[in-house]
Amino acid sequence: MKDFTIVGGGLVGALQSVFLAQRGFNVHLFERRPDLRTADIYQGRSINLAVSNRAWKALRKVGAEETIRQIAIPMYKRTMHDTKGNLSFQPYGKEGEAIYSVSRGELNKTLLQIADTYENTNMHFNARCTDVDLDNKKISFVNDETEEKSTQSYQYLIGTDGAFSAVRHRLMFNDRFTYSQTYIEHGYKELHIEPNEDGSHKMDPNTLHIWPREDFMLIALPNIDGSFTCTLFFPWEGKVSFQSIKTEPEIISFFQVYFPDIIPYIPDFVDQYLNHPNSSLATFRCYPWHYKDSVVLMGDAAHGVVPFYGQGMNAGFEDCFVFDQMLDEYANRFEYFFEAFGKSRKPNADAVAELALRNFIEMRDLTGDPAFLLQKKIEGWFYQKHPDKWVPLYSMVTFSDFSYEYALQKGDYQNAIMAQVMKIPDLANKWDSKEVEEKILHLLSAT
Repeated sequence: MKDFTIVGGGLVGALQSVFLAQRGFNVHLFERRPDLRTADIYQGRSINLAVSNRAWKALRKVGAEETIRQIAIPMYKRTMHDTKGNLSFQPYGKEGEAIYSVSRGELNKTLLQIADTYENTNMHFNARCTDVDLDNKKISFVNDETEEKSTQSYQYLIGTDGAFSAVRHRLMFNDRFTYSQTYIEHGYKELHIEPNEDGSHKMDPNTLHIWPREDFMLIALPNIDGSFTCTLFFPWEGKVSFQSIKTEPEIISFFQVYFPDIIPYIPDFVDQYLNHPNSSLATFRCYPWHYKDSVVLMGDAAHGVVPFYGQGMNAGFEDCFVFDQMLDEYANRFEYFFEAFGKSRKPNADAVAELALRNFIEMRDLTGDPAFLLQKKIEGWFYQKHPDKWVPLYSMVTFSDFSYEYALQKGDYQNAIMAQVMKIPDLANKWDSKEVEEKILHLLSAT
């Protein structure tokens, strides 16, 4: 019987525990924080999650899909708010297709509860990893509350301990281990919209609200209690930035100019801005993800990404799904499994990192651009008519099983075609015409 030690009880670690426990393996889960089922550790610093196809597929495999849907809200479109309060809309996919807003904390708690139902799962909280003895297969922990130290032996070690992974840090001392972390020039701050007195939402809850302002943006995702979690993505420095907007008059002026329609929904926006922390955003890459046949990285520990495609958690859950699939394939040659898993997932991790960086530009700069919205409308229309010839990039990433690597390559190919289509004269008045359809078909057949 195999024993797996998982360091990191966040989203990926909790789900991976369920996958492994269901196979009958012994699972030992260690988390540096207190048990979040009894402690609120996310308030004021969490970006809500957008659950889409890849996460649902993994949750379905372990029988958790319906449980998670009870704490999720479908969002069928983007709603863009301009500086005058006017709204425009962009559907995410076909009719009925949606991404689902869920609280990171609630999702994490629920997955831990599910994992804890298995007798072969043992959970340890307040256990911060301080060192890994790779050759002797021992891992050291300290309880930051009691300062008690402990050492555990492991058979197989999985690092799911996030972007600043202690397990990965130990692997960084190995020869030929490649690692990079790249911060973007923006950070983020969370704001909160309370529900109405009757518990209802103050805005449409079945949409992702975006206030695109070119160099920065505000987004709002609904919660099941009637509130919204808002996130301001903002430059660290510059004329309009965290550096320049610090005082109460500056904050009031800033919101009046850029987000006037949200002020009635957040009467204490000044206090929230002043008191909620600023957090940074970075992309983390490394390779290899394994050490021999005994240690492997998954989730943000292996491939942390910025949140702008809503795929960080989805990619991590897909790690769990693929890991489970490959367990069968490598059952009789387990010594090659961890290496093969890393090789399989690395190209997709790099692709989703690139997609996330690109989508920030799209969300903050382009979602209010009439030409961009027209292009997306044409792509959606052509997709409806020729689903065998065209799938929009967003649908490939969010609503399909296509690999991230394939979606990125195919998306670039299709975007080059659309660049030619957008040159058609008077396109706005004939975007759904036979002429446009034949132009796209010709370009597809010519390349």
